[in-house]
Amino acid sequence: MTQEQYIAFDAFRNEFKAKITEWNSLAPELLKLQKEAAKDAKTPSYSFETPIVYNRALDEITENDEIKIIVIGDNPGKDEQLLKNNKYLVGQAGKLGEGFFKKNPELGIDFRKNAIILNKTPVHTAKTNQIKYLLKNGSQEIKNLLEETQVWMAQKTAELAEKINAEIWLVGYSELKPKGLFSRYRETLKTYADLKNLFVFQHFSMNRFTIDLANFQTQHKNLSLKESIETLGKEHLREIFGDN
Repeated sequence: MTQEQYIAFDAFRNEFKAKITEWNSLAPELLKLQKEAAKDAKTPSYSFETPIVYNRALDEITENDEIKIIVIGDNPGKDEQLLKNNKYLVGQAGKLGEGFFKKNPELGIDFRKNAIILNKTPVHTAKTNQIKYLLKNGSQEIKNLLEETQVWMAQKTAELAEKINAEIWLVGYSELKPKGLFSRYRETLKTYADLKNLFVFQHFSMNRFTIDLANFQTQHKNLSLKESIETLGKEHLREIFGDN
């Protein structure tokens, strides 16, 4: 990054860290709800350690790093919220994403060095659809928190991407649709982001990203891998954001 880009990133990082502290203080009931949501969904027992998760991998980024993409997942899962981690996309989905770029070095992207990984909300649930339980059973403060985190993440991510000249990759888009859990994120991102640098994909989990891309390549054999990724990402962008 240039010095100017790094200053912008560092400002984002510090502001994000402060917001996590603020959000945690606003929702003392959240941890209890997260446990109830997991129990309701019959999630195998695990240790609940971080209700709202900051991505500590951001603290490892230096001015010498070249950031090419900002990858946006859904929300921190079981592995991400563990105190020993507190990092995004370190579970099975993250390993699949990392493996994809290792298998395709021609893209010139190291998933752990050239990508900033963020989420649509930093609020933890074992599975994303358990957010529905939080919304249904939580107080108005919980509902406000889930909306505020989406709006803040979308706006600040869009602003950061522009300042550091990075593409935004939204991975996982079913809940971005109208009435979806992350529709507020989509609305905000559409307001602030440069859609030319925005791409939408299937999630890395269960190899959905790779399978979707492979099916696309089968139908478009004349395109290179990079061209296929860009074209597919724009097709899904139009599905979710409309023609722009």
